[in-house]
Amino acid sequence: MELEVRHLRALCAIADTGSLHQAARRLGVSQPSLTTQLRRIENTLGAELFSRERTGCRPTLLGRAVLSRARPLVDGMAALVSDAKAEADAVRASGPRLRIGCTASRVIGGWLRRLRLRLPDTDISLRVDVSARALLRDIATGGLDVAFVHEVEGCPLAVPDGLEQRVLLDREPQFISMARDHPAADRPVVDLIDLAGDRWMVDPTVDGEWDGLSRVFGEAGLAPTVLHGDYLTAASLVVLGEAVAPCQPTSGPRDDMAIRPLRDDPLAVRLLLVSRPGADMGAVYGELEAAYCEAARRAAGYHQWLLRNRSPLARTP
Repeated sequence: MELEVRHLRALCAIADTGSLHQAARRLGVSQPSLTTQLRRIENTLGAELFSRERTGCRPTLLGRAVLSRARPLVDGMAALVSDAKAEADAVRASGPRLRIGCTASRVIGGWLRRLRLRLPDTDISLRVDVSARALLRDIATGGLDVAFVHEVEGCPLAVPDGLEQRVLLDREPQFISMARDHPAADRPVVDLIDLAGDRWMVDPTVDGEWDGLSRVFGEAGLAPTVLHGDYLTAASLVVLGEAVAPCQPTSGPRDDMAIRPLRDDPLAVRLLLVSRPGADMGAVYGELEAAYCEAARRAAGYHQWLLRNRSPLARTP
C-alpha cells in the first residue's frame, strides 16, 4: 500500500484526539474502519505508530517521527485546497481575466493600454520575465494565458507541444546603443568592425542573448571584450562611454545616448505571441500589432528600416 494524504490525515486525527473512537468521529468513518486503516499503515511502515493503552492511543517514538513529517504535508494540502477554492471563487466573481507574460519590450505599455480599452470588463495581469522559456512553461502549466516573447536568431525556443503561435515579426533587427560622443554615433548606419574595440554589455540571463551575440562575433572574426550584466546597468555604462550594447529598435531617442542600426542587420530576433490551446487571441494579437506599429513610428530610425524592408508593420494608421 502506498501512503496517501488521507492516511496522514488519519494519523494526525488519532494523535490529536488520543482515541481511535474520537478520531473516527472527526473523520466521519467507523471505528473498525479506522482501526483497519491504521493497521495497514503500520504494516506498510513495518512498526507500530501508536501504543494502545487503557487511557487511549499514544504515539510511539516512530509515530512521533512520522507525525512530525506528516503534519506539514496535511496542513499544506489543506492550505492548497483552501487557496484554490478562494481563487476559483474570485474568478467566478470577477468575470473574465487575461494573464499576460512578456519578455522586456518597449511595446508593453501601449499594448496594455489598448487591451484595457478593448476589454474593459477583463481583469488583465502582467508578468515580465527575462526568460522566454520560463514564460512558455507557465502557459503550458496553466499559469499564463498568453506571452509575447522574442526568439534570438540562431537560438530557437523549445515551444511546449500544443501551444499556439502567431508571428508578429519574423525578423526584428537589433540596434546598438552607444554614448553620444562615440565616433560611430555620427553615422546613420554602423559597421560591426567599428565597434570591435569597444566593451560590449550583454545580459546572460536572457535566453539566447549571449549565444546569439557570440555567433555574430565568430562569423565576423571578432573577439571584443564582453561584460555581463543586466540592461539597466548597461544603459548607465553606455552613456558614460564604458560600453556599447544591443538594444531594441523601438527604443526611444535619448539626449545622452545614440541608437544606430548595424549594417546588414547581423543581430536579429523573431517576435512571437504564444497562447494556450483554443484561446481566442484575435483581439490580443490585434492590439499587440497596433501597439508595435505605434512604437515603431515613434522610433524614426526603425520606422525607416521597416519602410526600406517593405514591412507591413510600417503602414500608417
